Amino acid sequence: MTDHPDRHILIVVENLPVPLDRRVWLEATTLQQAGYEVSVICPMGRGWDQEYQQIDGVHIYRYPQPAEAHSGTLAYAREYGHALRHWFRLAKTIWKRRPFDAIQGCNPPDLVFLLARWYRRRGVRYVFDHHDVSPELFEAKFAKRGPVYHLMRLLERMTFKTADISIATNDSFRTIAITRGGMHADDVFTVRSAPKTDEFLPAAGDQTYRKGAAILIGYVGVIGQQEGMDLLVRAADHLVNKTDANVHFLIIGFGPAHHDMIQDVAQRRLQDHFTFAGPLYDHALLDALNAIDIGVAPDPKNTMNDISTMNKVMEYMTLEKPVVQFDLTEGRVSAGPAALYAQPNDPIDFAHKIETLIDDTSLRWDMGWAGRKRVLDQLSWAHSAPHLLAAYARLFEKSP
Repeated sequence: MTDHPDRHILIVVENLPVPLDRRVWLEATTLQQAGYEVSVICPMGRGWDQEYQQIDGVHIYRYPQPAEAHSGTLAYAREYGHALRHWFRLAKTIWKRRPFDAIQGCNPPDLVFLLARWYRRRGVRYVFDHHDVSPELFEAKFAKRGPVYHLMRLLERMTFKTADISIATNDSFRTIAITRGGMHADDVFTVRSAPKTDEFLPAAGDQTYRKGAAILIGYVGVIGQQEGMDLLVRAADHLVNKTDANVHFLIIGFGPAHHDMIQDVAQRRLQDHFTFAGPLYDHALLDALNAIDIGVAPDPKNTMNDISTMNKVMEYMTLEKPVVQFDLTEGRVSAGPAALYAQPNDPIDFAHKIETLIDDTSLRWDMGWAGRKRVLDQLSWAHSAPHLLAAYARLFEKSP
């Protein structure tokens, strides 16, 4: 363990509580284990409602979370204005306990740089943890650009300008930091998101989720407009009503399109073929994912999804599950031979790719093993952690 008793890192995240945000939690615990003191500011939610906790040596400060903005500038202003007030309030509290040397801002939104600029006069450095391309996220979510989109482009530029170091979730994001963000290549580090392979272990799983079906198809993640849940339901409709496939779909997660998806399933009379498990964590999540035969990632091809790494794909692969997804640039980088790739945004071809796996047990096994091997050899958190620590080493080598 590298010893950094004189360094205190403040991580700020807006869209998920910690430790539920698995990427942020891996980063926080990796830094803590390397000898840094780590504090986190995040929202409450999903059962993580204590204002302060210390877990595994990490100090976690939480604030009440408003409803997620679904549309309109005013809705976003309310959500993010609420977060900003609490960031400044809690950062002041943490500073009084012990001054921090760096702020790591996890987007979306691209607003943590405002907090970083306030503390820069005290010598605090800024690390931008680039989770999402926010302008493209807005475009994918609302199918338009307009004033909010252009504001997000401005905030992104200001974020990169403020950052001393940028952490990219994949090489596509790294390219954006260097080109669109104008950062020096030596200051941008790729730190991929991936499960810890000693915790995500293949097992039999809870077979009651199967509901008597021959094949259990699983989805885990956000249930939102940009995740392609409508395309998944249309693919399921084809499988059940056109090919008479003996399948069941297990949907794990939460999000703003949850109710719409349930309605879509009901309108197509597919209720008997779907289980909505809601959000699952820890052993309950592993029991569910280990039960599935095929993991699906129906994220449609758009400017955001094409260059984004999907955590669910990494989780399926780690548990030796073959994957069906649309043909996306970073999707291929992640999965390689562990996935079948449907024509972009074509639910019928998506269904055909699932059919291929249903009909070929050996192919399912081969792809599942190839996926876990790929994670173990190249993509697990054990491969990412050294890059995170190298980013912080670079940060503190630079002049404040």
